[in-house]
Amino acid sequence: MSAPLNLVNFERVHKAFGTTVVLDDVSLGLAAGERIGVVGRNGGGKSTLLSLLTGADEPDSGRVTRRGDLAMGVLDQLGTLPAGTTVRDVVLPESMFAAEHEWAADPAVRSVLAGLELDRMGLDAPVAPMSGGERRRVALAAQLIRPLDLLVLDEPTNHLDVEGVAWLAEYVRGRAGGLVVVTHDRWFLDEVCTTTWEVADGNVHSYEGGYSAYTLARAERARIASVTEERRLNLVRKELAWLRRGPPARTSKPKFRIEAAQALIADEPPARDSMALKGFAARRLGKTVYDVEDVDYAVPTDDGPRTLFSDLTWHVGPGDRIGIVGVNGAGKTSLLKLLVGETQPDSGRVVVGQTVAPAYLSQHVTELPGSLRVVEAVQDVARIARIGNQEISASSLAERFGFAANRQWTPVGDLSGGERRRLQLLRLLMAEPNVLVLDEPTNDLDIDTLTALEDLLDSFPGTVLVVSHDRYFVDRVCDKVVALLGDGSLAELPGGVDEYLARRAAGGAPLTTAAGGGSGTASAPARSGPSAADARAAKKEAAKLERRMLKLDADEKKLHEELAAAAVDYARAAELDARLRALRAEKEQVEEEWLAAAEVAEG
Repeated sequence: MSAPLNLVNFERVHKAFGTTVVLDDVSLGLAAGERIGVVGRNGGGKSTLLSLLTGADEPDSGRVTRRGDLAMGVLDQLGTLPAGTTVRDVVLPESMFAAEHEWAADPAVRSVLAGLELDRMGLDAPVAPMSGGERRRVALAAQLIRPLDLLVLDEPTNHLDVEGVAWLAEYVRGRAGGLVVVTHDRWFLDEVCTTTWEVADGNVHSYEGGYSAYTLARAERARIASVTEERRLNLVRKELAWLRRGPPARTSKPKFRIEAAQALIADEPPARDSMALKGFAARRLGKTVYDVEDVDYAVPTDDGPRTLFSDLTWHVGPGDRIGIVGVNGAGKTSLLKLLVGETQPDSGRVVVGQTVAPAYLSQHVTELPGSLRVVEAVQDVARIARIGNQEISASSLAERFGFAANRQWTPVGDLSGGERRRLQLLRLLMAEPNVLVLDEPTNDLDIDTLTALEDLLDSFPGTVLVVSHDRYFVDRVCDKVVALLGDGSLAELPGGVDEYLARRAAGGAPLTTAAGGGSGTASAPARSGPSAADARAAKKEAAKLERRMLKLDADEKKLHEELAAAAVDYARAAELDARLRALRAEKEQVEEEWLAAAEVAEG
């Protein structure tokens, strides 16, 4: 069988902006039928790669070739639409469908209209007054219904709820054409992509598989690099040892070796103090964080007030980690605004604990001081951050959030969307909150920043409330999931996002109202196995025990070496043997605990 035909080829492509090299001597090919996910840090060159691939930009050197009859569709982040048009004009143009029955009889077209909720918007709705999210869904639908050899999507999951993301993943998996997608949604990458391209340091590294396979391959690459680095450090140590052993007077030949050793040391990268982002000393929370009592709340519309919450009662306690999901327009953002006091209920009340010090991350970053530079915007909140027993300057902490020294004096108004999002998070955390209220925190963040944020939230001792369409992030960070389905109530889902999607797929089966998000008073179907929260807790415990077992293995190996060295010292050998027996007993206990936790985690 012949290899699939390449749709696009890069041959030794070089692209730079000023003195910054974005792509350096890159050669790659994109074959028909491939589904490629593009990942990398913000500013690393993902958008440049797409621009060169689609022909929107040209390389400084090298060549980009495309198949002559290539039919390609592109969705950019702006979702630009022609002025004065309607949904029908954009998605179902007369050039493709001369009569309505032509598209109405096509199940693929009907699936796109329903999956992206365009049927709810109305086909004759003008696009001009639409929100950014609605315009992007229209632009995405226009690309999905076209018969294309290659579909290029830049952040297609933005502004989609979890149900929309699940539908999109299933739809693009069933397409026959090729796909290139830039997204930070790791669940989507795993579900859809057969290949992952990582854009980093001017290169494009290709990995077979989706996000999980890419993560494993990246870890293996890092392991190999660390082995190479260890060999190099051994060479440094040998050279320095040779220098110390020799006499002070040297001939020309040893002098050369001295210079070689100094060159190795000079080229050595500085040691990094890998400080975990867990400090920010959260102030103690009392028994009450948020108590929502009998709340009614409606928003004005052209057709009159629309009720979002009706007689809503909900309890959020200290240490709760709750993900909030729901259909678009169900009131997720409105619920957060009620909690933080930006809006007031029509009736009922929201009780806030006396010790609550919240940090609210909204979907927008307009509250950033555009007249300041990055480091000034951080210092505007606090000049010194106290992390544990250490005090760290705003500049040092900004560097840990990905703002290198040369970026810290950039005006806030010149930052990219991802950089502004990182700065917003940094400013919130500098205030040392004990409650984090996060509305779509994953928007515009690259995967490395998401991983750092998740690592921080793992050790955050306060309460965390998250509204997000990123189900990977919700599953990773939250212990509980509640849902808004647009009927005015809040429902707790023991099965997490999977249960939410299953109930929605079953026709929006009614969910039991969650009167207590913290205590979980909502009734749920009988479950034969552990709850999703128990499974997630067991998974974290199993991971902790695995790390403990690795430490015990290393200690056991070290004791064996010490025993071998103390073979003729009977007293020392007896002491080491006793320690070894105690260590093995502890190791067996940890292994038993790990097996029990793993069994619960696997259900």
